[in-house]
Amino acid sequence: MDNSCKIMITGGYGFVGTNLATYLKQDKDITLTALDIKEGNAPYDRYVSWDNLDNEELDSYDAIIHLAGMAHDTRGNAVDKELYFKVNTGLTQRIFDKYLKSKTKIFIFFSSVKAVADTVEGEFLTEDAVPYPKTPYGESKLRAEEYINSKEKDIDESKKVYILRPAMIHGPGNKGNLNLLYKTVSKRIPWPLGKFDNLRSFTSIENVCYTVKNMIRGKIPQGTYQIADDTPLSTNELIRLIAESQNRKPQIINMPQALIRCMAKAGDVLKLPLNSERLKKLTESYIVSNLKLKGALGIDTMPVSSTEGMIRTLNSFKNKKLTNTAL
Repeated sequence: MDNSCKIMITGGYGFVGTNLATYLKQDKDITLTALDIKEGNAPYDRYVSWDNLDNEELDSYDAIIHLAGMAHDTRGNAVDKELYFKVNTGLTQRIFDKYLKSKTKIFIFFSSVKAVADTVEGEFLTEDAVPYPKTPYGESKLRAEEYINSKEKDIDESKKVYILRPAMIHGPGNKGNLNLLYKTVSKRIPWPLGKFDNLRSFTSIENVCYTVKNMIRGKIPQGTYQIADDTPLSTNELIRLIAESQNRKPQIINMPQALIRCMAKAGDVLKLPLNSERLKKLTESYIVSNLKLKGALGIDTMPVSSTEGMIRTLNSFKNKKLTNTAL
């Protein structure tokens, strides 16, 4: 960047916000403010709580990156549906309305591919797909997108608004199903899902950071973009990569799919780590197209390959306390 740049990141102390702040602070001309419910450990210059947002003057900011939201729960816990809309939709409306009244030029909203589809119909998911989310998480993210798009006539021509739909993001500090896989291999538990043949798109945090920085620079036309690594990975390939990161041979067995599904249904009732929702996430194919984004960036491949990014993430798990918290 040629001049100094002031950026506010909502949900700044979360997994993505922490990694993004570390990446952006490599540029000494960037000043970062975290907007979050409580202060955490990340390289921000200032902290603002949501309680004090009304008193925060946004005119001095060059960009707002809206990450704050309620994550998709895959543990089978009963979560109040309205809470998703209160957080994912409500907070977006609140910060976006304040952005519209300010002189801030760039607004980046982190939505999700789940705002479009829970299951991909056809070979892969594109931005042209008609949104049809089936979970409160996806519905609340889509509602936030719709609110932003409904304000198109109110947006000054000097402003740029981006909606970013990432596939599952991974990197240092990642929590969720990837951690569960890592713990399973660490305990030398054989992986019983070898019979499931799937491909899933992931997004390395490095590619997320690269994309966001180019948006902040204004080098990408405003609009809605999906983001994913170039090559999808199967769960079996993930098991192999995890085993290799631990200098072990992968232990993959081919239990009948019908038996696995029965076990997952039992997990729904008994609240076990393996339930139907988690089994679906681990074994279904979900391929996300990133062609529109790469076209806007003017590149043929994303900076970090699928395998390279995943290896970096897995290496970051070493000697770390892992949790089963879902993304």
